[in-house]
Amino acid sequence: MNSQNLDTKIKLTYEVDDNPSLSKKILFGLQHIFAAFGGIVVVPLVIAGALGFDGKTTTTLISATILASGLATIIQAKGVGRAGSKVACIMGTDFTFVSPSISVGSVLGLPGIIGATILGAFFEIILSFFIKPLMKLFPPLVTGTVVCLIGLTLLPVSIDWAAGGSGSAEYGSMLNISIAIAVLIITLALNHYGKGLLSSASILIGMVVGYIICIPFGLVDFAPIREAGWLSFPKIFEYGVQFDLKALIAFLPAYFVTTIETVGCLKAVGETSQVEMNEKRVGSGVLADGIGSIIGGLLGSFPNTSFSQNVGLISLTKVASRYVAVAAGAILVCLGFLPKLAALINSIPQPVLGGVGIVMFGTVAAAGIKTLSRVKLTERNLLIIATAIGLGLGVTFRPEFIEQLPEALKMIFASGISTGTIVALILNLVLREDKEEIEETKNEKIAV
Repeated sequence: MNSQNLDTKIKLTYEVDDNPSLSKKILFGLQHIFAAFGGIVVVPLVIAGALGFDGKTTTTLISATILASGLATIIQAKGVGRAGSKVACIMGTDFTFVSPSISVGSVLGLPGIIGATILGAFFEIILSFFIKPLMKLFPPLVTGTVVCLIGLTLLPVSIDWAAGGSGSAEYGSMLNISIAIAVLIITLALNHYGKGLLSSASILIGMVVGYIICIPFGLVDFAPIREAGWLSFPKIFEYGVQFDLKALIAFLPAYFVTTIETVGCLKAVGETSQVEMNEKRVGSGVLADGIGSIIGGLLGSFPNTSFSQNVGLISLTKVASRYVAVAAGAILVCLGFLPKLAALINSIPQPVLGGVGIVMFGTVAAAGIKTLSRVKLTERNLLIIATAIGLGLGVTFRPEFIEQLPEALKMIFASGISTGTIVALILNLVLREDKEEIEETKNEKIAV
């Protein structure tokens, strides 16, 4: 990475290895949790609902998922032995695992899901030792396209939040949209005009103000908070475990897809954090994914992978410290034992999440565009970008497009991110460059 490119980088308030004070780590860590918490808890909610689990089992699943996410985040950000990329990456359960979990759970129940989670994790651990050939598949052209897709495919989620939540009877009401816009304006104003902590904590402050605004309008449901217990201790294999080859086969495509997404996500975190993500560092990150998934299975939860929602938070707050992510992981661990506090965070109204989500996810897309701006936009490269983004967004906006595909292929292409990533990878290999373009590409890699 040469000095000319470094000069164009946005100055970070806290770099990757900077260690802010404890109070700031907690404050910044809470922002990461607020950005990821919805994604962390929604997967167990969807799976439990689809499989008809009772209330006690569902609550246990949610607590175990939060606890596993916290432990996996600590391993990823702090580094334990060879495992962990040592960047500010938040971990959680991905939607890619919803379909295989439901298909396995409908036959073998929760024990079958847990068994497939643990066995499949070893497949990802094996893949982590072969990251070098995978890394060659991720030049700036592919990385920039993937990062851009991460932001673009998440934007509809933030719009749904801003409108009141998908399926809400008040979807798109003036009240919901007004609250979302108010939170967005507060967040932007604090981030741009605020100094020091006001700017760095703009996301958290915006959400707190939005939460308070929502209370008199009756948008905050305090019942789940009152009903939640104070302490909850997950038990190893509380619901049993069953290892089955058919269940493992159902999970392997999802593990492969999330491995590819993790490579792209870690490269994106590295881009926004201004650190070089070489194959050793990315391989350690994928290894942390696998170990985190084993922990998830042992606690009675689901696989863990890197969360793309938090990439935009780094760009927006200019806080890339991995110690902040470690603090976020520690808080998640505490929340895993404290259902009442978890319920409090989960009570944040959807419009509040939407207001900050639009900014965060838009920032991710902009980061991808910034990476692509350093790529020579030849006719070949434009074709790759256009096709990957076109299919990635197409699947996101029209998921019924893949409805008739075999189940295994449907699992692989269900995510717009995985679809766009796979398309970009294949086209980058298949569409040959002429000699002049190859020389220019080599120069770009040296510059980056």
